[in-house]
Amino acid sequence: MTGMDEGKDEGKAAPAGLTLETAGRLCRAALHEASRLGALVSVAVVDAGGHLVAFARMDGAEIAGPTLATDKAFTAVAHRTTTGALGELAVPGGELAGLHANGGGRYVVFGGGVPLWSDDRVAGGVGVSGGSVAQDVACAEAAAALWGTP
Repeated sequence: MTGMDEGKDEGKAAPAGLTLETAGRLCRAALHEASRLGALVSVAVVDAGGHLVAFARMDGAEIAGPTLATDKAFTAVAHRTTTGALGELAVPGGELAGLHANGGGRYVVFGGGVPLWSDDRVAGGVGVSGGSVAQDVACAEAAAALWGTP
């Protein structure tokens, strides 16, 4: 079962849409992981169109975090992959070299953005910024695991 479909019939697929309630739970999952890791982060959850649904910023988190977290989530949705995977492709000479300079500078090509899958389509994305790249990735993955994205 995917997509936070608790309380529904176990045999039915999760709804493709991302609700405000679900997005809030995803934010809280990422914040919980950040607390566990000792990181101060911002978390953004966007829908399938890349539009912000929920956002949270821990007290003391960096000032760049709100923009980067939102853009990481947007990038994960727009490219249907993690922002970390895009980083490997966006290096000079890579298949997607220069990607970070496109999309009005909104594409982020380092870890912390994860798409949220519902069956075979992207239903949204989560982005985390403020910790180390490894911490941001772990927090985003904690949210994605709650959603059901592997």
